Amino acid sequence: MMIANRANIASAESVMAEPKAPDAEEIKFTTGKSAFGTVLVARSAAGICAILIGDEIEALQRDLADEFTNVKLSRDDRALRADLDKVLSFIKTPTEGLDLPLDIRGTPFQRRVWDALLGVRVGYKITYAALASRVGEPRAIRAVANAGAANAIALAIPCHRVVKSDGALAGDRWGAECKRSMVEKEALT
Repeated sequence: MMIANRANIASAESVMAEPKAPDAEEIKFTTGKSAFGTVLVARSAAGICAILIGDEIEALQRDLADEFTNVKLSRDDRALRADLDKVLSFIKTPTEGLDLPLDIRGTPFQRRVWDALLGVRVGYKITYAALASRVGEPRAIRAVANAGAANAIALAIPCHRVVKSDGALAGDRWGAECKRSMVEKEALT
């Protein structure tokens, strides 16, 4: 596990422990409680750049700082209230969809995998092998799994819909129980 760069987490007043360039990108975030634990939603000027799920707010803030280095992170509950409400609503009722603008960041390969996942509808699953084939790399099954593990936009990029070739659920960045619960909820649709 990486040591968090706590210097780029700021309060709502944007007080920072370490000076950033005046034109440093700002990412705002907020947190809320869900059936899966604490949810952190983060937004850049371009859109939602992270939806993180975990048990402790501090751990999620460290994960956010690790994911987005050299940016100014500011907690802004008011500005992100509507985004958080949409994520929490999606967790309760996945059939409603999750209509949020996304700021998807990753390697070109990761982006191809994540773009393909955006085409997997609620209530459906895809195997790692089928996903690898869909992105034109049928032998890259492990790389597809790693791209899923690197996904910082939980639920919106539905890595939880990827299963093993035998249909069994594999591990998930957000925990096996979270993945199982979301897949079961979506199957009821």
